[in-house]
Amino acid sequence: MTDTSHPPRQLAVLALGVVFGDIGTSPLYAFRTALGISPAMAQPENVLGVLSLVIWALVVVVCIKYVTVVLNADNRGEGGVLALATLVLGGRVPWGRVAIGSMGLLGAALFFADGAITPAISVLSAVEGLAVSRPGLQPLVVPLTLLVLLLLFRLQAQGTARIGGLFGPAMLAWFVTLALLGVAAIVRAPAVLQALNPVWAVWFITHHGEFSLGVISAIFLAVTGGEALFADLGHFGRQPIRLAWYAVVLPSLLLNYLGQGALVLADPGAAASPFFLLAPAWALPALVVVATAATVIASQAVISGVFSVVHQAVRLSYVPRLQVRHSSAQAYGQVYVPFANTLLGIATVVLVLGFGSSEALAGAYGVAISLAMAIDTVLILVWLTQRPSWGSRALLLLMAAILLLDLAFCFANLLKLPGGGWVPVVVGAALFVTMNTWTRGRVIVAGYIAREHRSVFQLQQLLASDHPPVRVPGTAVYLASNAEGLPRALWHNVRFNNVLHEQVILVTIETEEVPRVGRDRRMEISEVLPGMSRIVARYGFMESPQITQVLYDADKQGLRFDLATATFFVGTESVFYGRSTLRAWEKRLFAFLMRNSRRAASFYGVPDTRLVEFGTRLRV
Repeated sequence: MTDTSHPPRQLAVLALGVVFGDIGTSPLYAFRTALGISPAMAQPENVLGVLSLVIWALVVVVCIKYVTVVLNADNRGEGGVLALATLVLGGRVPWGRVAIGSMGLLGAALFFADGAITPAISVLSAVEGLAVSRPGLQPLVVPLTLLVLLLLFRLQAQGTARIGGLFGPAMLAWFVTLALLGVAAIVRAPAVLQALNPVWAVWFITHHGEFSLGVISAIFLAVTGGEALFADLGHFGRQPIRLAWYAVVLPSLLLNYLGQGALVLADPGAAASPFFLLAPAWALPALVVVATAATVIASQAVISGVFSVVHQAVRLSYVPRLQVRHSSAQAYGQVYVPFANTLLGIATVVLVLGFGSSEALAGAYGVAISLAMAIDTVLILVWLTQRPSWGSRALLLLMAAILLLDLAFCFANLLKLPGGGWVPVVVGAALFVTMNTWTRGRVIVAGYIAREHRSVFQLQQLLASDHPPVRVPGTAVYLASNAEGLPRALWHNVRFNNVLHEQVILVTIETEEVPRVGRDRRMEISEVLPGMSRIVARYGFMESPQITQVLYDADKQGLRFDLATATFFVGTESVFYGRSTLRAWEKRLFAFLMRNSRRAASFYGVPDTRLVEFGTRLRV
């Protein structure tokens, strides 16, 4: 949900600094990487062919697929592969629900894996500009890159809104710079405009056969930001993103790519670093500084997108509970996840040290995100089948054709596996296994808890027995995972301590498969027994409920109690190994995740000074 206090044009400027950073800095390395595959690539017809591929990849993948179609598949304002998967599962899906859920998890895992590579390659490619003007500075490239990245991840705690406000105008200046550099070169070699004709792209592929696969994998680097664009939808909204794309980003990118092509047509030797050589020698140091600032902003697009998807995964119970901080009081989609930020920062530093250059990192970049973007298309196809209008049928045919293009990008990027492309694939696979194991383990634990279910009728019988529990003064608040029956903590307190408070409040917090729940459906309050009430509070997967806020809202709806003196009772679980469908290594992994998961009491903000926990050991 975007901040409606800002007009769309202002949000569009902010979006430049967060959403389009990844795509906006691709001219630094995408065209150079494609030309660097072979010395023969600098020949005029090859330059035009490669440029045509870049231009039409931007049009088809970003303009048509993401900006036109995928942004319409928002889940009540939220984007990202998990939001898309839950949107699809919420419709008519007669078969394949497990496969769709697994695709959502896999897409999220691959996006996480890519989240570390984007900052590394973006900042490295910019700082390497120092060596273009002064080769003696080459040894400083990696240390300076690490310094910039450390500052970037340290800044994340300030929140997306503040970062966007700081970087939006700077990114606008960056896109203006891209356009001006490109126009100056195009004027000197206007023949490069032939690349706008898609015939050159077709010619290149038909005349180079298998060799063109390597070029296609490099061309894909120009469009990888599409996934981050979708994940950041909840930060700014559809209209500002489209306005920024068509008014600023797309024209600037086209002009700069054409300018680089014009430069190489005039001087084939410029293929070694076409972006930085667009600028005159006296302006090169300033361009390096501006490019470095732009790549820092570019990295923000993926980092904030990762935070958004992690938050969704936590609320949907796909990953263990993590601390999530909302960085804006108005824009609920803007969050900061400290654990994800630390993990991304460490992974990025390791990648920079391990690969050492943007050229080497280009061999690892694109494999994971190409698979994630193909998953987006498959989910969109399923979503379109749920919409029986003629327009949806036409889009279905269009997206089916785009899926073929996505598969071609995937196949081309798989050729990078031996050169480092295995790194994000392995990381993505490990994250997918972790999330899948956690999800399956939680289902097993939920089954054990359900078998220990105690009904209200059983408590009534106990209260009417010869030895009923002692009613003690005060208010007891019990967190209950189930909106029916009694929570285990209450039953244990009654059975083992033989006490029941005069006023008992059962609180169940439900996460629905929508980003946010309206105030009209937020809460239901009912009387269970005399002196015992039940609160069922519903939240979306982009919201972070707090128990004190739930109780405060209940008080406003007429449930009277003294919150200041209430005692909170929460059940906790630990696991030990037994017989289940989990393999031995999965049991160990799940037990590890359980031990390190944030406690429910902490996750929902239960005051520590008035907390009582009842532990249960469960066999998995």
